[in-house]
Amino acid sequence: MNTALILPSLSLLQRELVRFFRQRNRIIGALGTPLVFWALIGAGFSSSFHPPSMPENMSAVEYLFPGTMTLIILFTSIFSTISIIEDRREGFLQSVLVAPISRGAVVLGKILGGTTIALLQGILFLLLAPIAGLQLTVSSVSAAIGVIVLLGFALTGLGFVLAWRMDSTQGFHAIMNLFLMPMWLLSGAFFPASGVPAWLHWMMQINPLTYGVAALRRVLYWSNLSAVGDLPSLPYALGITVLFGLVFFALSLWMVGRRKTANPL
Repeated sequence: MNTALILPSLSLLQRELVRFFRQRNRIIGALGTPLVFWALIGAGFSSSFHPPSMPENMSAVEYLFPGTMTLIILFTSIFSTISIIEDRREGFLQSVLVAPISRGAVVLGKILGGTTIALLQGILFLLLAPIAGLQLTVSSVSAAIGVIVLLGFALTGLGFVLAWRMDSTQGFHAIMNLFLMPMWLLSGAFFPASGVPAWLHWMMQINPLTYGVAALRRVLYWSNLSAVGDLPSLPYALGITVLFGLVFFALSLWMVGRRKTANPL
């Protein structure tokens, strides 16, 4: 085992966890906002929600549960990478980059930190599954945890790539509102791909987050596959999600390896 890579990565991971738990507003924002969204939208759509290709007795609260979990993972993963901007402003990032450690350890530590925080938040929300009417088993919970890890890794890598080239948290939030929220809305988290216009269906098909949501929905309905509709198969959805994570991890490594570490937007 390469201790020159593992030890610095674990140190950065620990730093991310300590920072997160010291900032309670981040915990409330990452978990509270999706919870409010889930409760209000689910209740508002309760009488008119009839998604095609889904069971007739599926409520809006139940359908939105996997999508809300994805939103929590998205918020947690993306917000965790704001620390890159803060570290650059405070001078910590420059100190790490000139230290005698692999730059890959910087990437791995940051991404694993965001992934771990996303996993913790996702597990907390998973405890609310009975409220949505989901009957979970040990197999479905174990598989859901695995999907949360994959999604958290991929989305933290995406956040890393976006944050690395910025030195303004305001710009980061603007990118999130312009790019990441539509990405979530077009993932099948809010409405299924069945029955939408052709151009919208096409956009949902090329959205990598669509397959993360599909994988999560399939494992949550591990023993009731009739409730997932015509979603992509689990192996295909997992494959795309893994590829999503590897692509942005590789991009993160490439960007950190460049001589120029920041290009303010």
